[in-house]
Amino acid sequence: MIPKFVQPFLWSYDVDALDISRDKRRIITNVLNLGTSEATDWLFDTYTNEDIKNCLVNPLPGEWNNKSMTFWSLLFDVRPCESNVRFLK
Repeated sequence: MIPKFVQPFLWSYDVDALDISRDKRRIITNVLNLGTSEATDWLFDTYTNEDIKNCLVNPLPGEWNNKSMTFWSLLFDVRPCESNVRFLK
């Protein structure tokens, strides 16, 4: 179950249909791009560092904004795969 305070960052999805395990790339991407500190705290409690790093190294194409990707990549000390990186405009 996705908490109410995380749901606004998944506004374009039916949150009742999202599965925390199956849809983790989508959830991680949206929360890191748009989330509050409360939402990111939940994210870090819910997913492993490896799950998060995987979303940064292999980003969903066209889903990240440049500033968010740069910030989180520096924080987790990873580099996104160049072939997958297309930022939102």
